[in-house]
Amino acid sequence: MAVDLPDEHRMIRETVRDFCETEIEPIAQEIEDEHRFPAEIFEQLAELDMLGVPIAEEYGGLGGDTLMYSLVAEELGRISGSIGLSYVAHTSLASKPIERFGTDAQKDRWLRPLAEGEYLGGWALTEPESGSDASDMTTTARKDGDEWVLNGTKQFITNASEAGSILVKAVTDSEAGTDGISTFIVDPDSDDGFEVTTVWEKMGLNASPTCEIALDDVRLPADRLLGAEGDGWEQTKETVDGGRISIAALSTGLAQGAYEHAKSYSKEREQFGQPICEFDAVRDTIVDMHRKTERARLLTRQAARKDDRGEPVTKDAALAKLDASEAAREVAEDAVQVLGGYGYTTDFAPQRFYRDAKLMEIGEGTSEIQHVVIGRELGL
Repeated sequence: MAVDLPDEHRMIRETVRDFCETEIEPIAQEIEDEHRFPAEIFEQLAELDMLGVPIAEEYGGLGGDTLMYSLVAEELGRISGSIGLSYVAHTSLASKPIERFGTDAQKDRWLRPLAEGEYLGGWALTEPESGSDASDMTTTARKDGDEWVLNGTKQFITNASEAGSILVKAVTDSEAGTDGISTFIVDPDSDDGFEVTTVWEKMGLNASPTCEIALDDVRLPADRLLGAEGDGWEQTKETVDGGRISIAALSTGLAQGAYEHAKSYSKEREQFGQPICEFDAVRDTIVDMHRKTERARLLTRQAARKDDRGEPVTKDAALAKLDASEAAREVAEDAVQVLGGYGYTTDFAPQRFYRDAKLMEIGEGTSEIQHVVIGRELGL
């Protein structure tokens, strides 16, 4: 797959791969065990100019494209799903919408520090009762003079406890359906009434904080509205396309990491006087793991390239996300099986990939929702 990448993309990938193997891999299990957000890793990623890869240089970014960004996400996922998840939420959900829909003043004030890595960002869409119908929200924003007043609760918000800005979706016109949803920029550090009420204990990805947030009469100036009033749902649909490419890339990385661990172990572990990779059952399993990972990578890169060409990507993004997320879970499960009892211990990485991979089939729309999206795009 390397031969079809431009030289600059290969260079970025190799830089990130080296960083992941040197700085992240030694602590990948430790931060999961401690449920610790590794702020020092993101500081180093900022120094490498990786926190604004697909953001324009004029706003502090690297000026890369979606393909380049997806390569970074994949490499992070190959070593740590937690770091990869916080990274993609920061980039595709918290930063790109400001670049796409913000004013020049908003980009300078809110996008630049995100792209330069001054702090991470978050994106608050999901609510406790919304489930797969993300547009069914009760969080409101009412106009009060020159200010907006936000009230509500948001659930499962990545990075909220670490974020310097969060994009919050709220209903500004309850009679207008999805045309009554708007987006607001909230500053967790200075906006009174904002509170992180829960940091969830999860099955996996515990070095990436997943939070519930409460908004209690949070008063925002008019310039915190992102885009026009009522544009929030259309912004969300566009953002989710990019988010699904992000999850596809992260899932591909998880699959690659699990595959590599299983392959290496199978060549070193001996039973009955020979490496277990020479047994048909193990060899065939590893071949299938490789096949699934390569398929996920091809679909992800296809979606990324279409996005870079400015083509519609709703179907391709959903297809890549569906396939790659299921591949990540299947490949990780197979990796645990190849390692046998060792695969079930935290001394070996496959158990971590296995636990991390499951969320990929849930976040950014469940696998069931991806079937709905793809079917609609196919005219079914």
